[in-house]
Amino acid sequence: MEIPFEPILFGVKINIHLILEYLAFFLGYRYYAYLKKKSNDQIPSENRLYIILGAAIGAFFGSRLMGFLEHPIVTMDKSFLYIFNVKTIMGGLFGGLLGVEISKKIIGEKQSSGDLFTLPIVLGIFIGRIGCFLTGTNEFTYGKETSFFMGMDLGDGILRHPLALYELIFLLMLFFLLKSIQRKLTVNGELFKCFMLSYFGFRFCIEFLKPNQFFVFGLSSIQILCITCWLYYYKFILKAMKYAR
Repeated sequence: MEIPFEPILFGVKINIHLILEYLAFFLGYRYYAYLKKKSNDQIPSENRLYIILGAAIGAFFGSRLMGFLEHPIVTMDKSFLYIFNVKTIMGGLFGGLLGVEISKKIIGEKQSSGDLFTLPIVLGIFIGRIGCFLTGTNEFTYGKETSFFMGMDLGDGILRHPLALYELIFLLMLFFLLKSIQRKLTVNGELFKCFMLSYFGFRFCIEFLKPNQFFVFGLSSIQILCITCWLYYYKFILKAMKYAR
């Protein structure tokens, strides 16, 4: 199979990344609905809808903002429509988190709401990353040139770190790890926090293998967002460290 993978159906080139993106949303939501049906959810259905709406709005704007900040100098030369369509899952996750917190403040919901979303989010990201891998260098999810044994030609004739493939392996391990510890976590919301800290920690490290061009204090925009996420959850981190000791 050649990468970028661009199948042609009835003479039309198929955007496999876009199809897998829609599939990620669909299967992620179906998995969430399945888990919700099996769980003893303490949050009323109406409040859940407001929370999902807040998450969707926050994810939409957060993903676009971070997509722009990843390469602000480059994207400023493009059309507004191009800038509007540039997005990143990191901004979507953190923006969605803020959207949920704001919507919960508005409706007065005190219960933690993230645990039910955690595994469906991992599933959704996994499916989406398959699309990123198959898209190759057409999406900015590829790595630097390398002589590492896993280096791959992703469409430009250069052996690069296949970052999307690395992430697929990580997400698969993370999914089963979270599934195994979820019953051991006694406080609502801790599963989601474990996911966010793990995923943002992974992305912070893997950014060093990415050919970024825009840096602040030697760090990419994504890495700064990762640090922001850790700071946001500093109380949980301190609590975990205390428990570990």
